[in-house]
Amino acid sequence: MPSDDVDSAKAPPADAASEGDEERRRITGRAGVVAAGTLTSRVLGLFRDQTLAAVFSRAETDAFFVAFTIPNVLRQLLAEGAVQNAVLPVMSKTKTLEGDDATREFFSAVRGISLVVLLAVTVAGVAFAPTLVGLFAAGYRDTPGQFERTVTLTRWVFPYIFFMGTAALGLAALNTYKRFFVTAFAPALLNVAFIACALLLPTWLGARGHERTLALAVGVLLGGTLQVVAQWPSLRKIGFLSRPRIDLKHPGVRDAMRRMVPVLFGIGVYYIDVLLARRFLSELGVGAQSYFAWALRLCDFPQGIFVMALQAATLPSLSALVAGGQQDEVSKTFAYGMRLALFVGIASTALFVALAEPLVIAIFQRGAFDAKSSSETARALVAQGAGIWMVAAVRQCVAVYYSMGDTRTPVIVSALDLCMFITLALTLRGPMGHVGISLAVTGAALVQLTLLMFWLRRRIELRFSEIAASALRTAVSAAAAGAVAYLSARQITAATSDGPIARVLPGIGGAMVFGLVFLAAAWLTRSPELLMVVEAVRKRRARA
Repeated sequence: MPSDDVDSAKAPPADAASEGDEERRRITGRAGVVAAGTLTSRVLGLFRDQTLAAVFSRAETDAFFVAFTIPNVLRQLLAEGAVQNAVLPVMSKTKTLEGDDATREFFSAVRGISLVVLLAVTVAGVAFAPTLVGLFAAGYRDTPGQFERTVTLTRWVFPYIFFMGTAALGLAALNTYKRFFVTAFAPALLNVAFIACALLLPTWLGARGHERTLALAVGVLLGGTLQVVAQWPSLRKIGFLSRPRIDLKHPGVRDAMRRMVPVLFGIGVYYIDVLLARRFLSELGVGAQSYFAWALRLCDFPQGIFVMALQAATLPSLSALVAGGQQDEVSKTFAYGMRLALFVGIASTALFVALAEPLVIAIFQRGAFDAKSSSETARALVAQGAGIWMVAAVRQCVAVYYSMGDTRTPVIVSALDLCMFITLALTLRGPMGHVGISLAVTGAALVQLTLLMFWLRRRIELRFSEIAASALRTAVSAAAAGAVAYLSARQITAATSDGPIARVLPGIGGAMVFGLVFLAAAWLTRSPELLMVVEAVRKRRARA
């Protein structure tokens, strides 16, 4: 299975700068591997969402989005959040300071504890499903059958957290050893399972008197199982498939658990935003959940393709640099990651704000997804899309804090972020409905970014002028591309008649124009970030 080479041993102090430059170039290449896999998953995710939108009614998708949100948030909290931000830095530090055998011993101990916790959470979730749905979708009680449907779905999909928690720990081990191929492409299996089950099972289930949306639950469980199994060959190659054991006295385990408690609280506060959003949306009528969820999925597309990929590739390097005491290289690596994240984030914001409705129509409008669904989803997309660049920047800031072992500051910031979200959501949901909830998410992200940057400047040199100059250059290119794409989409709409093909053309044509204009503008301004990406692609192709 293709993989990235393990980093060379730490160079002597005199060569630290050149080694840091080489490490940052490797980060771009690794991010490219992760991005390629994530692109595959996101494209399949769009097919999945198109299938859901066309096959199921808004009441059915509303129920599924709430049912899947609860275990999915716990997955991101316990698995991706705690593992990636508490376990991975300790694993990277153990590998750097103590070697491979100590790292395998640590992994085995953590894995045993993780399996016990995940099993307990899964059992509790299935048992208390009615209580959970009552907390996060109380408004569904007003619609006959909707609350019961959501409870049934929640019980079916809850075991997903067990599979994904197990996969997240394997991902941490593989990323520590710079093996990004499997971890990048395995998530696509979930969407393959989703699509197959959504197309094949609803009619069969309905004919036998079962809830049609159980087809989606089967897809969730099948996809989770496939992601775990896909990691086994790569884990075996690096010797990480040994029998799990429980060792609470292991120093690495204790260090990870010490980091994990504030990490769980800090990330948990963020996901309380999501769960509260679901609660507020459940009171805003049929479709509100789905409009919000599909807008969120579209915003996740660029973030998952590169921003999250960049964070996954950067965190092991930051952790190793912190462990080696190379403070100046930490600062340079942060600035490097921030520039690349904003290059993608600002462009994505401009794209979704300029082409919200044409893109939604092109992607979703067919079958049960009508013109009203397109219009409402597009409104939510504009509100959420405006914050993509903020979320991209937040992810880079948080990676630095966790690599340094500072879990207290993100917790404080997350608590303030939650207060801002609740205030904005309660203020805006009345006059603006589901769009107000989307705006509350964006407003809270702005507060989070501002506070994280403010306190981070006390820990490292932010290289703010370098980041600001890059962001301004990207913003100019993105604004020009957005304006031209918006006008192009309107012209295409005016020149075409109604019909399935005509509905797709403005979105696709506008997106193509945006991409061409943005790349041309970035090239003309000699954007270093564009050159970094091009160089990484060239090296990857040459190596292939």
